[in-house]
Amino acid sequence: MIRKVVALCLTLVPLTACQRETENKIAEFSGHIFVFNYRLSKANYVVTLRPLEQPLRPGTATAYFDNPRGGDPLVARQILYPNMTKIVLESPDLQCVKEGKAYHIRVEIAGSDGRVRQTLETDLVATIDQSVLPANSLVVGPAYDLNPQVFKPNDAVDLSPVQGCPA
Repeated sequence: MIRKVVALCLTLVPLTACQRETENKIAEFSGHIFVFNYRLSKANYVVTLRPLEQPLRPGTATAYFDNPRGGDPLVARQILYPNMTKIVLESPDLQCVKEGKAYHIRVEIAGSDGRVRQTLETDLVATIDQSVLPANSLVVGPAYDLNPQVFKPNDAVDLSPVQGCPA
C-alpha cells in the first residue's frame, strides 16, 4: 500500500511542472519586428503583446527601445484598457539600423497606481540595413507629391542614405 502511495506521489510531482507559468504574468510577446517604409523613408520597431489576463486591468505599457543612433533609449507608451485583445507599441522613427545587429527591447507593464507589475525583455535582430532607405521621404503632403529634396531639377534624384551613423 505504501509503495502505491509513493508511486502515485512520484507520478504527480512532475505533473505540477507542466503547468503554465502565467500566474503572475499579465502579457507575453506575440511579435516584434522592424518596419521599413520606403515611401516615407522611415523605420520603426513594432512590438505586440498578448494579454494573459482578461479583462486586462487598467494601466500602461511602456516600451524602451535601443536607439540605433546611440544615446538614450526611445520610449513608447500605450494606455491599457480592459477590453484590449492585443497591445501594440511602436517606436518613434529610427535612424541607423544595421543589418545583423541585435537591438534590446524592454517593456514594463504598470498598474493604474504606476507600480510596475511585469517586465518583459527581448532582442530584435535587424534583417535589413537602413541604408536601403533614402535620407528624405520620397513623397510629401496628403497627395503624395514628389519630394523636391529628393527629386531635383534636370531629372537628378538624391537617394543617399542618412549620414553620420555610428559604425
